[in-house]
Amino acid sequence: MALMITDQCINCDVCEPECPNQAIYMGEEIYEIDPDRCTECVGHFDEPQCVQVCPVACIPVNPQRIEGADDLWAKFNRLQAQAR
Repeated sequence: MALMITDQCINCDVCEPECPNQAIYMGEEIYEIDPDRCTECVGHFDEPQCVQVCPVACIPVNPQRIEGADDLWAKFNRLQAQAR
């Protein structure tokens, strides 16, 4: 499941540097998450780091991108291979 940032985002800048996959970026008005890069920190951490640091709890699961653990691991492995 990829995560998403809702319009409750206050642009506090704490989530972007925490993302190990560089999936978080500044959109037109608020931060956004690239669902093709979001692994919910699978392969890096036990919990999504952006969710842990968000002061307004505006990072839920994206209901349009439901992915299982195997899918997230596959995405992690693909991103790691691309980085080499």
